[in-house]
Amino acid sequence: MNAAVLTEYGKIEWQTVPVPEINDDQVLIKVGAVGICGSDLHIYNGDFAPRTQTPMIQGHEFAGTIVKIGKNVKKYKIGDRAAVDPIIPCGQCAACKLGHYPACTNLKILGVDVNGGFGEYVAADEHMLFRLPPEISDKHGALVELFSIGFHACNRAGLQKDDTAVIWGSGRVGQAILQAARTKTKNTIFMIDVLDERLNIAANAFENLVTINADDADPVAKIMEVTKGRGVDVAFEAVGHARLTQHTLHPVRGCVQSIRGAGTVCVLGLADEPAPLVMKELIWREAKIVASRVSHGEFAEAIHHLKHGHLKPDAIVSADIPAADANQAFALLETEPEKYLKIVMHF
Repeated sequence: MNAAVLTEYGKIEWQTVPVPEINDDQVLIKVGAVGICGSDLHIYNGDFAPRTQTPMIQGHEFAGTIVKIGKNVKKYKIGDRAAVDPIIPCGQCAACKLGHYPACTNLKILGVDVNGGFGEYVAADEHMLFRLPPEISDKHGALVELFSIGFHACNRAGLQKDDTAVIWGSGRVGQAILQAARTKTKNTIFMIDVLDERLNIAANAFENLVTINADDADPVAKIMEVTKGRGVDVAFEAVGHARLTQHTLHPVRGCVQSIRGAGTVCVLGLADEPAPLVMKELIWREAKIVASRVSHGEFAEAIHHLKHGHLKPDAIVSADIPAADANQAFALLETEPEKYLKIVMHF
């Protein structure tokens, strides 16, 4: 089969590699489309080493068609189309025994720890499959994993009907949270970034959205002005790093300051640096901070809303290119982030 192989960090080669073998509980998926995630960029640059080892085949956001099934597979047949949940929990740690698989201590992911969707074929366990209806193309099916992260964050935060919210960061994850949140509340949502191009993607897709460029205005002050001093019900942090300007606090602290009393902050950004918190700001609000990591079965929720047209997948796809041009795709995402938000590749 053909595959875009990360042969060394910073270098992908288009190679012919063996088709994966499957066991009795697995299917073989012919990949139709695969998305490039922010974590794929980190892997490409070596930031996940030594967890990741080259050569490897990346890609954990993919969808395709089943071309082979193991003898124990009961719910799927050859020709069925599916999106694949890439999470592989260990089943043995404390979190797994509680059924809280996103918090698995030994979590592995297809395309990170095991070869994934940058190859023409992928082996996957039956329980990892989520059937795609005819209404959803492979291109949009490749976005199910990303949307599931948005839905999981909303569920972790307990976002309710008519809640107001703010999303710090309008990158891939921030856009997924916005789209998921819009299926739950029609009330005002604020989105904060320093790239107008990304803010415009959100503003052009959804109504009742207030975008704030943190280089131009104080986000917390603007939120308090619009909400008349109340604050929002839920604040999502999807930045993962601090780029402080004259108007901004660290995103996590900004989230705390922007919520109402008894509000919720949901943190997703994978930052390495400490987040400065003034605990009395949290205590005075008797607020809570929750974390959201990957997803926990929200593939079904994402597929439902995609099928019924509640999501706008094309709003976040900047380009659809051949997988053979993976090096070009990574270069575009790194050098022109204001222009390229999400790239999907096809075989």
